[in-house]
Amino acid sequence: MKIDKEKLVYYIKRLSEPKILVIGDLALDEMIYGDAERISREAPVLILQHTHTKLILGGASNAAHNAATLNNKKVSVIGVTGDDYQAGQLAEAFAEAGINCEHIIKDSTRKTTTKTRISGSITTSITQQIVRVDRQTNAPISRETEDKVLREIEKTIPQHDAVILSDYHIGTLTDKIVKRAIELANIYNKVIVVDAQKDLGKYKDITSMTPNLPDTQKSVGFEIKDEEDLKRAGDKLLYKTFAKSVLITCGADGMFVTEPDKRYTKIPVFNKSEVFDVTGAGDTVTAVYTLALAAGAEPVYAALIGNVAASLVVRQYGCATCTVEELLSAVDKL
Repeated sequence: MKIDKEKLVYYIKRLSEPKILVIGDLALDEMIYGDAERISREAPVLILQHTHTKLILGGASNAAHNAATLNNKKVSVIGVTGDDYQAGQLAEAFAEAGINCEHIIKDSTRKTTTKTRISGSITTSITQQIVRVDRQTNAPISRETEDKVLREIEKTIPQHDAVILSDYHIGTLTDKIVKRAIELANIYNKVIVVDAQKDLGKYKDITSMTPNLPDTQKSVGFEIKDEEDLKRAGDKLLYKTFAKSVLITCGADGMFVTEPDKRYTKIPVFNKSEVFDVTGAGDTVTAVYTLALAAGAEPVYAALIGNVAASLVVRQYGCATCTVEELLSAVDKL
């Protein structure tokens, strides 16, 4: 495909304008680091001397963080946490990122979703992850909590330009919440983009969605081996969801955009040789793609900008973000 760089730059410069609302499964990534000291006498396990702990916004929170670094922190989140220590840590991480978290609902019967990664190193090697501990409640939220979330959604959607539904299937995005959020986004003429791992057909009348290749295959019911299969899959998702476009992320094979009337665009990866960590790259694509759509970009150009953003964050360890300046610099080198 031929890329109009001037148009790309124009849309990137407009990413700071839209206000974004992220609704979904909020999470905290706790990164604990230490230096390998010795093997314990109590058991054949490694002893780490703790050096530092880093708190990173994960899950739907990561999508919000990516948007916030690009639109001057004009981002709000709606989700559910526990009434625990980790909820306080998550609130602190949101505050540090400049993200409005006043619409979060606390539910003392649930755990704040937290993924703790413990990593160790020695002087002659790089840092390596040793174990991950997950803390979360997988059951759907209660009817009482659902009603509270719905009230926040009704109050908040009119104040934003675009909505992201980020579904990690941890219980926040119930059918009722999904239906009402989409209904309100359409009533108020807002962009609404879905990032979900399964049940893609339940998200109807949306602006777009950003499934990866494995999740797309599960949803459409057949294996995707070539571009013809991608076309069939994109058309099927458009038919099931009534979306205006579908962006399928294909890992090392780039992206594929499907629009109505059999319009297809294959987008290659921009930096295959510099991938370090793909954690959170999907959230980056969704956030940047949504911002670009809300800034007026066509789906293909919104996807291109999302692709450039992903090429930047995969060079960093853990969930990462990028800035408008970094995007412009990367586009200049294309």
